[in-house]
Amino acid sequence: MKDINGKVVWIIGCSSGIGLALAKELSEQGASLILSARRQDKLEDLNNSLGGNHLICPVDVGSHKSLIDAVSIIKETYPKLDSAIFLPAMYVAHDGIKKDIEIIHKMLSVNIGGAFNMVDVVQPIFEKQGFGQIVLCGSIAGYRGLPMGQPYCASKAAIISYAESLKIELEPNNIDVKLINPGFVRTPLTDKNDFPMPMIIEPDIAAKAIARGLKSRVFEIHFPKKFTYIMKLLHILPPSLYFFVMRNIQKFFIKK
Repeated sequence: MKDINGKVVWIIGCSSGIGLALAKELSEQGASLILSARRQDKLEDLNNSLGGNHLICPVDVGSHKSLIDAVSIIKETYPKLDSAIFLPAMYVAHDGIKKDIEIIHKMLSVNIGGAFNMVDVVQPIFEKQGFGQIVLCGSIAGYRGLPMGQPYCASKAAIISYAESLKIELEPNNIDVKLINPGFVRTPLTDKNDFPMPMIIEPDIAAKAIARGLKSRVFEIHFPKKFTYIMKLLHILPPSLYFFVMRNIQKFFIKK
């Protein structure tokens, strides 16, 4: 996708944070948006702030049927779909407290199960029309297992692996797969953290980085670069050295 103007883009998870900022950025660049999240009132507020010209389509990404129903509405409204962007994430603070197993299952259902649900409903559309773009949101937290980071880190590692597999599989069908790996971005999710968040950026900066990435040939859209390259270095460390480093910094992830 070389240009945003005139493209039909489905943003799932745009009621707050990065998704909300991205909706504003892509709208300013001339995209026709399908705005999806669980809360219709939040979507209506967002659409009104953007001029009221976009399609509101509430979904629960943990429900496959919810996404099937959304696709039916999208097909009735637009003759094509250029891009589908999956941003939802359930997160609990890395506080060192054991997580309830039901919360863990819910998080996995949203963070990785929701991504599978989205791809399942948009892939046939893209294959039929002969083009399309699938964008999944991982995290630098998925590069390596972080202290007190499970199950969030595990779900984001799964997203990274899933996107890499899809990239290879769907290229022959002219479907562009991209992966977003943010560092720390100031959102309602990161507001839950009580540890230092290095090089944290505002959502509008993240949105501009994503918009540039959507129009580029890159697979991974990661930001802020100074921080993500540090995390990439940790990613390639041998396990013994990585564990040594993590043992010495894990205190920042433990609630005092």
